[in-house]
Order: sequence, then structure tokens, then C-alpha cells
Amino acid sequence: MFSSFRHAMTWVHTWFGLVLGFVLMVVFFFGSLSVFDREIDRWAIPETRFEPQVMPSFDRVLRPIFEQIAPGEGELDAARARVGGPLEPELPLMSWGAYTTHRDPVLSMYAEFAVKNNPEDPDDHVHGHVTIDPRSGRRLSDDWLKIGSEFFYPMHISLHVEWLGLGYWIVGLAALIMLAALVSGVVMHKKMFREFFTFRPEKNRQRSTLDLHNLTGVVALPFHFMFPLTGLIIFAGIYFPVSETTLKPLAEKHEEIKAGESGLPHDPAGVKAPLASVDAMVAEAKRRWAARDMPGEVGLLELHHVGDQNGYVSIHRAGSDRVALVGQAVHFEAATGRVIREEPPPSAVSGVAEFLTGLHLQHFEHWPLRWLYVFGGLSGCVCIATGLLFFVGKRKHKHAAQGLRGARVVDALAITSITGMVVATLGILVANRLLPVELEQRGAWEQRIFWLTWLFTFVHAALRSAPVQRAQLAPAWREQCYAIAGLAPTAVALNWITTGDHLGRTVARGYWPVAGLDLALLGAAAVALLAARRLRRREANEIEERPAEPETPAVEVAHV
Repeated sequence: MFSSFRHAMTWVHTWFGLVLGFVLMVVFFFGSLSVFDREIDRWAIPETRFEPQVMPSFDRVLRPIFEQIAPGEGELDAARARVGGPLEPELPLMSWGAYTTHRDPVLSMYAEFAVKNNPEDPDDHVHGHVTIDPRSGRRLSDDWLKIGSEFFYPMHISLHVEWLGLGYWIVGLAALIMLAALVSGVVMHKKMFREFFTFRPEKNRQRSTLDLHNLTGVVALPFHFMFPLTGLIIFAGIYFPVSETTLKPLAEKHEEIKAGESGLPHDPAGVKAPLASVDAMVAEAKRRWAARDMPGEVGLLELHHVGDQNGYVSIHRAGSDRVALVGQAVHFEAATGRVIREEPPPSAVSGVAEFLTGLHLQHFEHWPLRWLYVFGGLSGCVCIATGLLFFVGKRKHKHAAQGLRGARVVDALAITSITGMVVATLGILVANRLLPVELEQRGAWEQRIFWLTWLFTFVHAALRSAPVQRAQLAPAWREQCYAIAGLAPTAVALNWITTGDHLGRTVARGYWPVAGLDLALLGAAAVALLAARRLRRREANEIEERPAEPETPAVEVAHV
């Protein structure tokens, strides 16, 4: 079938990259945005624009809030569907938890409740979630959408396709395809070192596009390889759920043995018990961390078997000074405050797992490295985009001569997944500043506007793709670049008008979560405007250079 192994790898690289290149574009772009997901949240929710806070007092601030958390209505509806009928009047409380990072001004809190009447799953449960201002304990509105952490980040890991967890599988397949494309690309390009320094913009468009594809693929090759690999490792439990299926009895037995060895109760005792001062437990945990030469603040606070004699409190150190997500936990008996277990340093295997997970999720406090992540992600977007453009450019003359529509279809999809995706992203930011604060289900409307805007860009790209059938550039590229150049500064202006936080104020205060996004939007507008003008000149040149229509049919010319 192929004359050489290298030709076989060329086929793999081309067609694997084309089939899932559109998905990879989405994953890389929203992964790049997710590097600053908490900062985007601050821009989207003006009432959270204050400095990050440490974990507040449990006894005075958090406990009264925990006691008021109820299961979410959406989760209750899903649980009723699983049970096939009504739930118990009062669901038993299982656990409480609070989580924060060095980039979070607000505090996320959750409660877990048992669903006892599910005959198919005795461990079924539902959650309730709230977000509070840790300075006062004030509960923030549930209608505010955390665009960065609750929309862009889930788009990166699951495409918001929730049915049967299909989104995770699509992204996992795309990650495998990415690894295959990287390996096959290395095989294809024998002179990688030369291509690292080769970019010839003065050459013809196809040559310069391929140069940029090779350059962006090579310059961040370790990054491009590391992220799909670590993503697959993180979600291995979804792709191979043996502990929840084939080996579930063995996994449950292992949990019981582990609980016995660690002294942490696996099941509640069924006997009510009071809760000792959690603030005193936090103070003891901090003292122990300092004694081990690793002082720090609390990142995760968990209470298991709440109100039960077997209840215990787990206090995890915030891990912003290292790659792993959280530090070693100290576990306390909930009723007495006695230390049950202090987590030892991780073993070699678990240490590697924690490192790889932290490397992908990058919750560490290292701003230059965080920007390198953005650079790597955006270089991946450029690499994928130029690959799609090269595919269309290489085939559109042949398809035009033969009357085929393949290049036109791929070009429309490329427009939608490149410029259209950016237009939709700007659309949700503009909607965030325009929709009334008192609008019911405000966050849901923001998401609807995102999807409708993205759908509109696809329709626009399809309707304006006719020139590709004549081997010319589709005007939708230029028009959507102009849309980006208009929407981005509009979002900046609306932020100023609706909140008063203009760039002069945010830069002077050094509040970079808002200033940084405003500057990034203005930078994107400048790049889009420059691209639109270059595309307009290219369209004009194509019209001038277009040869006269042949008198013979296109099929006969192709045959000759």
C-alpha cells in the first residue's frame, strides 16, 4: 500500500490529524484559556474582584454555611431518574468540604448526601455546592457563571458533552490521535533541527504555511507530547474503570483494608457524636507542617461521616509551592480532635502520579511557567490550524478542477473551529457584561449565547465558502477576523462601563486578573485586524490573478 514506512507515517499524520484536528483545536484553545481560568472568573464576576484569601475560620464562618447547604435541584432530578421514583424525605449527610487556591479570592464549599433507596447502587449520592466571600461568609449568587473554571475548563476536558461521559472519550481519542500525529510527524521530518529555525514568509503561501506548521510543531514538541500523555493518565480511571466494574468487589475490599491500616473509618458507626473545634485541628496541622519544614496554609478541608462517632477531619496543605496539587494531609478524630494519622511522604509510584497530575493541572505558584503553558497551548493551536489550512490549500485547485466539494467542506469546518471558536468565546464575554444582573438563570443564557454564536459562525462559513469551489480564499476568514477585531475591544469597553474597572485603574492597582484579560483582548483585536487586512489584500490579488474561464468543461481539462 505504501512505498516506505515514511510514506505510511505521512498518511497517518495527514488523515488522523484531519479527522480529529477540529476537536484538538478546541481542546488546545480552551486548555490555554484554562491556564488562567480563575482570573477569567474574576473578570466575569465583578463582586469577586478582591485579593485571594486564606481558609477562614471553620467554627465561626464555615460551619453555619455548611449546615445550610442543600442538594442541588439538578442533582436531585438526576437521582430521582436513577432511582425511578421519589427520594427519601431527608437525605443523610455524608461529608463536607471546602477548597481554595492561591489564585482564588472566593471559597468553594460542598456537601455530600447519601441516596439510600437506589437498589442498583447503594453508594449513590448527590451534592450541594455554594461559593462564598471568605471575608464575610456572604453567599454569592448561583446565577453567576464562572466562565473560566465552570465553562472554559470543562470545554477543554469534555467538550460539555455529558451524555454517558461521551465527551471524555472524544477528548481521550483526540489525545491518542495527537500522540500518533506527533510520532508520525517526527518520522516525516528527518531534518527537525533545520526546520526549527526555518520560516520563509516571503515564499508562496503553501510553503510559508507548511513552514509555520513545522516550526510551531517542533518548538513546543515536549509540551505537545506531555499534555496529551498526562491527560490520558489523569482520566485513565474513566477509560479503564475496572475498579468500578470488573474489579469492584476487590476495590471495595482494598478500601476497607486501607481504612483499617490507616485508622480512618471506612463506614459510619450509626452513633451520633459532637464535633470538636476544627480551628484547633487546623492550628495543629499547621504546627506539624512547620515542624517538617513545610509551613503553609490549608488548601482543602474535608469532614467525613459528619455528626457520626466515626467522623474524621482531613486537613490538606495547599500545594502552590510545588507541582503536586495538595500537600500531605493530617487527619483528626472529629469528636475529640485527636490526631489519627499524618500522611507520610508519597511513595515513588504515587509521587510520580501526583507530579504528572499537577504538571497538567498547573495549580502551582509560578507565573512565568504559567505563561509558558499558554505559549505552548497557543503554539499547538497554530500548528493544528496551519495543518488544516495546508490540507485545504494543497487540494482546493484539484477539487475545483474535478468539481469536488471536499476542500470546501473542510475549509468551512476550519473557519468554524479557528476564527468561529474565538468569535463565540468573545460572544460569551460580551454577553456576560450585557445581560441584566437580575436575569433569572443568567449563567445559562450566557452559555446559550456562546453556542448560538458558534453555530452562526458555522452557517456563515458554509454560506461564504463558495469561492473555495473556484480554488479561491473564502471571505468568511476575513469577515470573522473583523468580527474578532470588533468584539474584543467591545468586551473591554463594556467591562469599563459596567464596573468602572478600566485599564488605567486595574493596572495602577496591580489587579492583573482583570487588567491581564483586558490587555489580552486588545492584543487579540490587533492581531485579528492585521490578519483581516492581509486577507483582504490576498483576496484582491486572487481576483486580479484569476485566469479566464476555460471554454472546455472542467472535467475535460482535468482529463487532459
